Amino acid sequence: MRRRRLSLLLLGAAVVFAALNAVAFFHAWRFTHFTAQTGPHTANPEQLSPAQKLGVLLTGIKIPKPQNHIRPSFPYATVQLPGPNGQLESWYGAVPRARGTVALFHGYTSSKSQLLTEAVYFRRLGYNVLLTDFAGNGGSAGYQCTVGHHEAADVATVIRWLGRRPGPVIIYANSMGAVATLRAEAELGVRPTANLLECPYGSMLATAQSRFRSMHVPPFPMANLLVFWGGVANNFQAFDLDATAYAAHTHTPTLLLWGTADPRVTRTETDAIFAALAGPKQRQDFPGSGHEPYWWKHKALWQRMVAEFMTEQK
Repeated sequence: MRRRRLSLLLLGAAVVFAALNAVAFFHAWRFTHFTAQTGPHTANPEQLSPAQKLGVLLTGIKIPKPQNHIRPSFPYATVQLPGPNGQLESWYGAVPRARGTVALFHGYTSSKSQLLTEAVYFRRLGYNVLLTDFAGNGGSAGYQCTVGHHEAADVATVIRWLGRRPGPVIIYANSMGAVATLRAEAELGVRPTANLLECPYGSMLATAQSRFRSMHVPPFPMANLLVFWGGVANNFQAFDLDATAYAAHTHTPTLLLWGTADPRVTRTETDAIFAALAGPKQRQDFPGSGHEPYWWKHKALWQRMVAEFMTEQK
């Protein structure tokens, strides 16, 4: 009888373990592969009702491929750049007697059109701008998104293209784009003149844990399984996707920006990244700002910090 009970317990544990892994793989796949269908994507966790959160936990998120719904108001040319993850679509807006070029990179489930306000300001400061859709987003090829890992190669593709043109190159990137930038510089040899990085998350595991906490679900073990299967599904070591580790090998002068009310990226993560940055560094926190453009609530402060930092770069 005892042997039979033990066998049943082991069988039950095996079934539960298999089910957890199956759910984790499904979530990881949905998290990193956008759909071709149009329509709204699953809302942010803090915007969901308890019933909706349960549905997301059971079925995973639905994310149509992000699109560019608006175009630049300034003169621009569409540039197609071949990259290792597929063809990239960029918008290049030149200015007379440019002081250099700012390459802009968006975050997760976003597109280059979400950075047009920032691009307009950089042009006012006298810089050309190049806004790029990461592979899988907007006008670029594919539907896959690795939340910063493969996207680092897209950053490298863009900076190499700009490197064949005169003038300094400054990177402006937020969230996933900021993590991709740090990896591109730490591991792929990218060397821009300076970085302006907004709200990079600490690591893939940290951002997965944050997602579960925002749904009031204990992060262990599902966050760990999600990261493991996300790496398996996309052919990389997801536990090694770590912005803090990349920062320790980033010598580029960097301005790190963070909102004190960010529900995605914690102060602890931001403190660790800033401490690890190996080159000249500055930091500005924005009181009350979440995981959002900081000019929404602090336009004057954001513009002043950006302008002062860029003036210091030669």
